[in-house]
Amino acid sequence: MKILVTGGAGFIGSNFIHHILKKYPASTAGGPDYKIVNLDVLTYAGNLENLKEPENNPNYEFIKGDITDRDLVNRLIKDIDIIVNFAAESHVDRSILDSSDFIRTNILGTHVLLEAAKNNENKRFHHISTDEVFGSLGSNDSPFNENTPYDPRSPYSASKAASDHLVRAYYHTYGLPATISNCSNNYGLYQFPEKLIPLFVTNLIEGEKIPLYGDGMNVRDWLHVEDHCEAIDLIIHKGRVGETYCVGGDSEKTNKEITHKILELMGKGEEMIEFVKDRPGHDKRYAIDFSKIREELGWKPKITFEEGLKKTVDWYKDNESWWKNIKSGEYEKYYKKQYGKN
Repeated sequence: MKILVTGGAGFIGSNFIHHILKKYPASTAGGPDYKIVNLDVLTYAGNLENLKEPENNPNYEFIKGDITDRDLVNRLIKDIDIIVNFAAESHVDRSILDSSDFIRTNILGTHVLLEAAKNNENKRFHHISTDEVFGSLGSNDSPFNENTPYDPRSPYSASKAASDHLVRAYYHTYGLPATISNCSNNYGLYQFPEKLIPLFVTNLIEGEKIPLYGDGMNVRDWLHVEDHCEAIDLIIHKGRVGETYCVGGDSEKTNKEITHKILELMGKGEEMIEFVKDRPGHDKRYAIDFSKIREELGWKPKITFEEGLKKTVDWYKDNESWWKNIKSGEYEKYYKKQYGKN
């Protein structure tokens, strides 16, 4: 099987590549033969340092390119069995400041991929999405599920909602064999340090305070990225075409709870918290009902939040050069020099 992974140098995409290459190693007698082509334009969040291990694997190939490049995408998809689309602008704060890249990548880029899949013998397509397309929950509301109406509340979530609708339209209109997964908040290794957990951990390592929005009582469901990759693996192999699967971590926490857990793990006190002005339109709560994927595919999260958070904190402590390059901007400068301005 030859898989095109878009956005494979990002956080979840790179973890998925590690997962597939580890689970399906180079073919032995009669064994599976999996090849991965990683298409990534290397924006600020794309980092080839995430993929040092697969660099010399004959079943892995990196191609620097944009999913909005129709000629490139069509050329690649001719020789592909399945597309797994991770490529997306994903940081809500950035979408509030300027949504243009979100519209271009998340909507137009998805459209280019879908057109190429349709025009090349209706290739199998899996689309990675988010629980944020469903809007915000009250404290007593039931968790999101596959039948929850869409109610996006930020430019980021609106762009992801639009891309989800495009994928479903191509399934219904053209018979494209597509699936979608909507996941809750991911955390784990290789996450860009603008997101809550790596931002707080790296700030504390550097002796800086951690910025907590509002009163810190916004609730998120947390999913370890390794559990998420296992869910995607099951969906692309065993999921029903045309279906959506919600993937959650069964771990609702307030941002304040997360903050205190990180402080405890790092031996720091509450004086390191800096409450800052809340994000505009900050959704109050997300939660996921993942009973469908559990009942159909036998998936459930295996990594407890306490175990996963400790593992994550330890990784950022042990890999300071990885995130310090990013925070200093040296990473971006290096890849601009290495691969050109684009």
